[in-house]
Amino acid sequence: MMTERQWQWVGLLGSWIIRLIFSTARIRCEGPPLERLRMLNRRGQFIAAIWHSRILIFSHLYRGWKASILVSRSDDGEIIARILQRQGFETVRGSTNKGGRQALALLIRKIREGGSAVMIPDGPQGPRCRVQPGIILLAQKTGVPIYPMSYSARHAKIFSSWDRFMLPRPFTECCVVYGDPIRVPADADENVRADYRRRLEDALCAITLKADRYFGRVTDGCHD
Repeated sequence: MMTERQWQWVGLLGSWIIRLIFSTARIRCEGPPLERLRMLNRRGQFIAAIWHSRILIFSHLYRGWKASILVSRSDDGEIIARILQRQGFETVRGSTNKGGRQALALLIRKIREGGSAVMIPDGPQGPRCRVQPGIILLAQKTGVPIYPMSYSARHAKIFSSWDRFMLPRPFTECCVVYGDPIRVPADADENVRADYRRRLEDALCAITLKADRYFGRVTDGCHD
């Protein structure tokens, strides 16, 4: 069992490593960056949707934004939560199998109070690149648009984990791709929500494929 001080060091070290990687990277963007998308949105709020394997660069690009991020209650989730907190995000703990309903209710409240959210729609354990229904329900209940986001890197370590997590190497080139916003109607029934779940899944797979193809990569589950 790690002490609180040890967990603090985990968060600090993790945030330093991420900053080292991406402060040395050359980053290009395709599609309107999130700052512009927020200006186009009357309320200035967003629900960012990012595959589990492609979250790392966005935690760096948008550090300090105070957005609420849903993180699982697992041991791995604790590591992620500590790093995200060091980067200035607020973490909400829960997943499909443990505390999901309470976490979703808290995210709804945070957004209704004027905040924004980040969700990993295929986390925390997959299946890879398959959208779970929680993010669609969150968008429906709050009226806030979902913004699909993904990225790829020219030189990166691809782990053999279920999500094929991407860890770019320092000084590499990264390509960030943003999708069009998706708005879920307030009166959507179960069938309509299922349709929007497929739309989001297709959008995330499309922009991930676009980012990978920029570097000639075919590594993500979207391409299986």
